[in-house]
Formats: sequence, C-alpha cells, structure tokens
Amino acid sequence: MKISSFLPLAAFGLKTILFKKSDPILGTIIVTDRCNLHCKHCSVNNITSVLYPYTQIRREMEQLYSMGIRILFFCGGETFLWRDGDITLRDLVIEAKRMGFLIVNVVTNGTFPLDLPEADLILLSLDGDRERHNTVRGDTYDLIMENIKNASSDNICFYMAINQINKDAVRHVCRTARDTKNVRAVSFNFHTPYPDTRELALSRDEKASCCRVIEEMMEESVPVFNLKSAFPYLIDGSFPTPCRQCVVMENGTLSTCGRCISVPDLCSQCGYFFVAEYTLIFQGKPRIVLDMLKTYLKYI
Repeated sequence: MKISSFLPLAAFGLKTILFKKSDPILGTIIVTDRCNLHCKHCSVNNITSVLYPYTQIRREMEQLYSMGIRILFFCGGETFLWRDGDITLRDLVIEAKRMGFLIVNVVTNGTFPLDLPEADLILLSLDGDRERHNTVRGDTYDLIMENIKNASSDNICFYMAINQINKDAVRHVCRTARDTKNVRAVSFNFHTPYPDTRELALSRDEKASCCRVIEEMMEESVPVFNLKSAFPYLIDGSFPTPCRQCVVMENGTLSTCGRCISVPDLCSQCGYFFVAEYTLIFQGKPRIVLDMLKTYLKYI
C-alpha cells in the first residue's frame, strides 16, 4: 500500500477508535445482479438482471465519496458483464481512482479475461479444487485458471466462500494461491446462510477445523489476506454486527454493511471475515490492529 493511501486510512482508524465514531470508510457498489453462473451458495444473482447505467453508478460513487468512503468495491452479479455503450468496468475503476478513492477493488467469478491492472485487487472466486469448485459453480475451473495465467497484472486475490461442499479443499486453494502466477493472496469467508442455502452452513467445530488449516497454511508462508487474530471471533460468531464502517449501494439504495441486513436473524450468522475484522479493528482490539497493519501493508 502506498504511504499516500495508508496515512489517511490510518487517521480514519485512529479517529474512529478514539472517539468511538461509526462513519463508514468502505463502500460497495453493485453494478448489476446479472450473472453468467448459477452458483449453489448464491442468493442474489439474476433477480433483475439489470445493468445499471453509468450516470447512476457515477452519482453513487460521488455520494459514497462525499460520505467519506475511501475504499471502494465494484461487485455483482458478475462485474465484467457490466457496460454502458462503450463504457466498461475498466472505465469505472479509472474514474473511481480519478475521483479520489484510495483503494479500488473488483469482485469477479473469473470467467472473463482479467485485463484490469488499474484495480488494486481483483477478488476472484475460487471455491475449491477442480471437482469441488465445479460442483459449486459449474464447469468453470479450467477457464478461470487459464484467465489467471493470461491476466495482465498480478493483482488477483482468490476469494473462497467455505461451505459444506468445499470445506475440505481449503488447503488446496491456499497452495494454489501460493503457487499460481499473478495471484497475490487468498481471502476466505464462511458461508452466510441465506434462507434458501442453510444446508451449506458450517457448524462451530467445522469452522474451527477450517481455521486451523488456514493457520497451518500461514505457517507454510501461504499469502492469506485474513487476520489470524480474528479467527476465534469468527468461530464463535462473537464479533459485533452489522459493521457500521461498511456500506453497500445497489440501485440507489444504501444499506449498512451488506445486502443481507434486511434478512431476519442473518446478521447473527454472518460468515464474512472482513466484517469481523473491520468491526474488531474499529473497536481498537490491539492484536487485531497490529495484525491488520502487517497483513494489509503486505498484500494491497
């Protein structure tokens, strides 16, 4: 991370901790819910299949920036499907950087060419070895690995949602991240059980087992973009939700933390590692703050 980006983010964190503020710093814009896949664990794809227009997305970017958001994610659906005439996802990333966002990341399923060097991170969903990934997402594993091989930058971070199908493939994904060209790190979530996907959720013991594997991989120098010090809170579900420092914008509607906040009782079953990490960081937990500094400075 550039020092010019780190200093304002550090100042925000310090102010939030000292004065117990709840201003947001991280924002996600959903550019579309259209997706070319129908993954077993996903409850938010192809509900409208609308590609939101550029003028609307730019207004949303301006609104988030005016709120103090400085870390921006573009998300879907599948983000690389988005375009408005000749304007593409790359143009959105470039415009966000020009507007003043310090970190601009993109989330993708990896089935489209990965030519986006302007993004700080491309968070690419890889959900296991070939067999397990294809069970979750359809026959896409080989295409994704070919796209990674041909990517124009080394800004890719694997993004794995651990569930009942792929829980035994954590070690494989870690080593694949370590050994694959153009991949900088791997980041994990536990499956958050929307009402139609409850059967994929992990038990406490299964979460603990997965965290032990991730810790072993860290000891093998696998580049894991998560905070080990937050694992006990994730296992027990003892971190506070929602995360007030994160917001999501979808079609003009602003939500605190995520789209799932409106689903009854779902926050209490949250599996998003970043939610635990951010809420604990902004509570001023010393070990987690130090862990964050070491990890974020290394991988962004």
